[in-house]
Amino acid sequence: MNFVDAVAAAIAQTTGEAFAPREMHSVSGGDIHAAHVLTDGARRFFVKANRADRLPMFEAEAEALDALAASGAVRVPHPVCLGAVAGQAYLAMEYLALHGRGDAAALGTALAALHRQPQARFGWARDNWIGSTPQPNGWQDDWIVFWRDARLGVQFELAAQNGHGGALQRDGEILRAQLAAFFDGYAPLPSLLHGDLWGGNHGYLPDGAPVLFDPASYVGDRECDLAMTELFGGFAADFYAAYRAAWPLDTGYAVRRTLYNLYHVLNHANLFGGGYAAQAARMTAQLLAEIR
Repeated sequence: MNFVDAVAAAIAQTTGEAFAPREMHSVSGGDIHAAHVLTDGARRFFVKANRADRLPMFEAEAEALDALAASGAVRVPHPVCLGAVAGQAYLAMEYLALHGRGDAAALGTALAALHRQPQARFGWARDNWIGSTPQPNGWQDDWIVFWRDARLGVQFELAAQNGHGGALQRDGEILRAQLAAFFDGYAPLPSLLHGDLWGGNHGYLPDGAPVLFDPASYVGDRECDLAMTELFGGFAADFYAAYRAAWPLDTGYAVRRTLYNLYHVLNHANLFGGGYAAQAARMTAQLLAEIR
């Protein structure tokens, strides 16, 4: 059985409805995985595909989408089925016709509602990925320890392996040792996060309703999601106003935003090189200047 027929058969079995696709065409937008739309003329499904050994990435993504959907706070595409066949792994999802503009205020309100739902501890039940970089999780009661070791520590170690040393590593070691200074008077509540909330991972339905996708979810400080929305261009002003109206941010966020975005800039340095390592070094020095 070829790839398309196998995916179609899995969709039919999962949904309980016959599905004989007329075509599968590629669509843009996938940086790591190939992206396709599979349709029989009446129904459409969005299908991600990659090498068979990438199946755990799809399993982690489906788990995160299910967790976000179960919150009832945010709209996400629902996973339909996943597996590996003909040397390829796949994740078939609900197809949503998304647009770049919509109700940004509704997105801010929804994200605050997601973050407000009580969680017991920081971390996640399984490891996942941030982009194509493994993202170790595990459960942790101490947020500072989690961010120091499972986030910054991992990325600084990868940076060293990739030849990014010097001041970046020297200052990074000091930063991790003094991390508690950024949390004086501030105790983050555990919040379910999208985890990779840059502008390319949200869209809007034709009626303007917001949708989130491509998560790298875990339970962490809500400021992590907010910080990343500001890293690559930012979201609409209505988004931030609505979020703050629903749940105001602590005044220390202005500094911790850099602390949290350092993780993603380090990840970009490890994935793409270029000027990201120098940017990470500047951010690390800037953070140390805040506490000296």
